Amino acid sequence: MSKPTSIKTSEAVRDRLRLLAEERGTTITDLIEELASKELTATEREQRAAEAAAELGVEFTEQVQQAGQDAWAKIRAHQGHAA
Repeated sequence: MSKPTSIKTSEAVRDRLRLLAEERGTTITDLIEELASKELTATEREQRAAEAAAELGVEFTEQVQQAGQDAWAKIRAHQGHAA
């Protein structure tokens, strides 16, 4: 088990995390760990995109990469998140 630490956030975010954790029957700590483990780093996203392109038989060029990034930005915008 790793050493505990603290994260500073606003009361509103803390309250939302508490509510989300309660709804899932877990703790804020476990919820944060779950959320952090699901989010990919930029390097992981690029690696997965390259693997997907290879599976589709598409050369993973800068143009293909940019088209993919643009598509995901549009998807996030429609979901109400920042692009």
